[in-house]
Amino acid sequence: MNRLYLEIGPKRVFACSLDWPGWCRVDKGEEAAIERLLDYAPRYRVIAARAGLEFTPGDPEVVARVRGSVVTDVGVPERVPELDLEPLSGPEAERSVALVRAAWALFDETAEVSPEELRKGPRGGGRDRTKIVEHVTEAERSYARRVGVRHKPYKSRADREAMRAELAQVLSRPWAPEETGQESPPQKASWPPRYALRRIAWHVLDHLWEIEDRRQSRGS
Repeated sequence: MNRLYLEIGPKRVFACSLDWPGWCRVDKGEEAAIERLLDYAPRYRVIAARAGLEFTPGDPEVVARVRGSVVTDVGVPERVPELDLEPLSGPEAERSVALVRAAWALFDETAEVSPEELRKGPRGGGRDRTKIVEHVTEAERSYARRVGVRHKPYKSRADREAMRAELAQVLSRPWAPEETGQESPPQKASWPPRYALRRIAWHVLDHLWEIEDRRQSRGS
């Protein structure tokens, strides 16, 4: 399956897969966003393989459109589509968490073997490796709070791994809206698990691919 939803901002559009968490790309216009998403299929296949999954998404099918904002234009998928409120089964949750774990592992490995200084952006900007890693780490801790997982600022890598382990445990549970009486994340959660899984995976992959692109172009 390759169900997509489009988050449409004033100037840019995100194309996001509903079936493959983190596979989201942004561009100017709907067709351009979908095309860019498909361009990244070979790179996402690496993530799926690391998670032990066969990546055969098929042809894209746009099943929903949501109105974005200037945040969309900045390059962040911020809207929660109604489809994210569908019940999430245990096996599907575990599959999604496997993809998040694969993204974490590949991000960490790539950062460790990348140079500190990366190629600058088109206007001379762009964080170096350590700043990217710090940004991803702190954003992840913030995202975790959205599903009720709260940790103090890390003092060691072990602290970060403890947070990731708890986050993965929470998001591996089956979930349904409260009125169904099924198991759900803590009551303080403000993101439904489907959205949380997609947003966490997207952010890690977005910066993984940034590091890969900027280190490969370094010195060119």
